[in-house]
Amino acid sequence: MATRIGKIFDELRAKNEKALVVYLTAGDPSLEMTKKIILALGKSGVDIVEIGVPFSDPTADGPVIQEAAQRSLKGRTTLRGVLQMIAELRKISQIPIVLFGYFNPIYAYGAEKFARDATRAGVDGVLVVDLPPEEAAELKKHTDAAGIDFISLIAPTTGKQRAKKIASSATGFLYYISITGVTGTAVPKIGDIEADLKIIRKISSLPVVVGFGISRPEQARQIGRLADGVVIGSAVVKLIAENTSRRDMVEIVAGFAREIKEALR
Repeated sequence: MATRIGKIFDELRAKNEKALVVYLTAGDPSLEMTKKIILALGKSGVDIVEIGVPFSDPTADGPVIQEAAQRSLKGRTTLRGVLQMIAELRKISQIPIVLFGYFNPIYAYGAEKFARDATRAGVDGVLVVDLPPEEAAELKKHTDAAGIDFISLIAPTTGKQRAKKIASSATGFLYYISITGVTGTAVPKIGDIEADLKIIRKISSLPVVVGFGISRPEQARQIGRLADGVVIGSAVVKLIAENTSRRDMVEIVAGFAREIKEALR
């Protein structure tokens, strides 16, 4: 049975349109505001939302998302609270949701219990950045059984054989990291992305989205010509941080997402 993620890519392909995936740090500035932002993003044309579960040592994230995670943790955001927020959101929205984070909070929660509670809440996919294929079975056996897509990362430094191994066990979509380093710290190079995506297309039929370093509509348009979608993360998290005290913060974020989505049409 197709998941919400699979269905959205099928719909977009039929319209010759590319996916806009937006990352938010859950609980920054609050879980209630995260829910409001997600609802506004859905109305602005965002196709998939990645909800970052805050963690105290987010090694793959740049300073913008690290700071957002710290603010969220100070506000006492927990994995349990994030799942509860998603369950509330599901009463009014069917936007595909990917939980993005690190294995430690899931391990502490209990992998089997997490998979069960996540599917009940309405989570469609998980992306655990510090769980390599060799160690993924501990979680994947439970998420597979629960019908949750297990999304995997491929980097510019990933060799072809390793990329094959990663792609063979992934579901939902593949997330191609467009730069080496952490999120939001460099500008992706179109030529490098094009060459790597050609290789990935030969080893997997899954949709490929490109993330890290994309912050402007023109960048999204260029990368959207090559990939099945783009991920905007740090730029959105930064926009939220800069406008937290404004009453129209949600509208500002939604407006930015609308501009990016227009560039992908």
